[in-house]
Amino acid sequence: MARRLLLTYLTITALTLAVVVIPLGQIFAKREHDRLAFDIERDAQNIASLVEDNLEEGTTPSIGKLLNAYQRSGGRIVVVTLGGLSVADSKHISAPPRDFSTRPEIAAALDGERNSGVRNSSTLGAKLIYVAVPVASGGVVHGAVRVTYPMSTLDSRVASTWRQLGLLSVVVLAIVAVVGVVIARSVSRPVRDLEAASNRLAAGDLSSRVRIEPGAPELGSLANTFNSMADRLEEQLEVQRRFVADASHQLRTPLTAMRLRLETLGPYLDDSAQPKLQAAIRETDRLAELVHSLLILARGDSAGVSCDPLNLSSVVSDRVETWEPTADERQIRLVQEVPSGLWAEAMPGAVEQILDNLISNSLDALATQGTIVVRVLEAPSSDLSGDAVEIHVIDDGPGMSQEERDHAFERFWRTSHQGTAGRGGFGLGLAIVEQLARRCEGRVKIDSGPDGVGLDVVVALPATTGSGTSERQNL
Repeated sequence: MARRLLLTYLTITALTLAVVVIPLGQIFAKREHDRLAFDIERDAQNIASLVEDNLEEGTTPSIGKLLNAYQRSGGRIVVVTLGGLSVADSKHISAPPRDFSTRPEIAAALDGERNSGVRNSSTLGAKLIYVAVPVASGGVVHGAVRVTYPMSTLDSRVASTWRQLGLLSVVVLAIVAVVGVVIARSVSRPVRDLEAASNRLAAGDLSSRVRIEPGAPELGSLANTFNSMADRLEEQLEVQRRFVADASHQLRTPLTAMRLRLETLGPYLDDSAQPKLQAAIRETDRLAELVHSLLILARGDSAGVSCDPLNLSSVVSDRVETWEPTADERQIRLVQEVPSGLWAEAMPGAVEQILDNLISNSLDALATQGTIVVRVLEAPSSDLSGDAVEIHVIDDGPGMSQEERDHAFERFWRTSHQGTAGRGGFGLGLAIVEQLARRCEGRVKIDSGPDGVGLDVVVALPATTGSGTSERQNL
């Protein structure tokens, strides 16, 4: 914002200077041209008055000092008789007379006409400004005087003026730039403070607030609105955290008690009622699983959760070993490709829950027989802001279509083949995985497995370094 304001100030100033300085320079150039022409004509008239008697009497004019002065200044004086022969020439002071009668301006002056203008000089290779006036007395022309100056004299004066105007413009722009930086920073500082506070709030710092400083009332009102919003958000999230904490106890306890009571009914029921009892127990287990999943999502939605360095290699290896007996029962190969020493940023307990959900999903997709590969690798070309560590859970199950992948992270959404062969679920597993990964700026994506068979679910977490003293297992 400060840059845009400064650019606006400089643009307005530059346009103003262009509107003022360019016409001013053009006016000055014309004025200098007119002044030089006036000075030349005045000198020509004065010289004509000085040499009038000499030309009338046929004597040589005594204007040596004037000729020398003109020679030094770069100008030229030529005095000619009625026949066009020079009797004084500041360029050739001691030279014999020369015939100037063929010069148009001198010929016109000898005819009694004053003549002035600009012409090219073939001998000098430059433009000249000239004035030629007749020398006459009593209406009789006795000769003529021509005064010339090279246009380079005028050009140098005009160029010097343009340089001065340019330097003045640069100074004005520099002053405006300095003043503009001060003003722009003072105007944009509240906006920058608001942006910084918003970023802190978005990152989970619920104590982030904006200082209300004297200035534009609109910015003060915006700061007040932001602070009120932050207060309300902090209050709502605190209520949610309290609800999550209470629900984890209030919901699990009656479900556990219900399951125990159902189990105690077994000995009192005949064999025909046992299937219904087991179905009721399974539904209780499903309800407990649903409550557990919803609590995980609620915790993941809560702000203020810290992301700590985690020995990813150790945690992944542990979870794979935990799931191996279940995979063996279903005749499914569970393979791990986990190099040691890989660390990532993750929320406490998140990686364990991510792996449990992904491996469980793959087991359900395969039902019996098949292969699941859990692979961990570094990914310097990840779409995260820095280097990442990727967890791949690959299976050779039925996979998903592209349309199914587009909906896979929606809560309570399930594929068409879920719920068969005794496999149900609530459509929360991938939603939980994505939520837990995003809490620490991670990413989740679903690709096809090798050769287009099965799925490759990729969880990318920000890479970090760790030490033995800070290692967490979260078992």
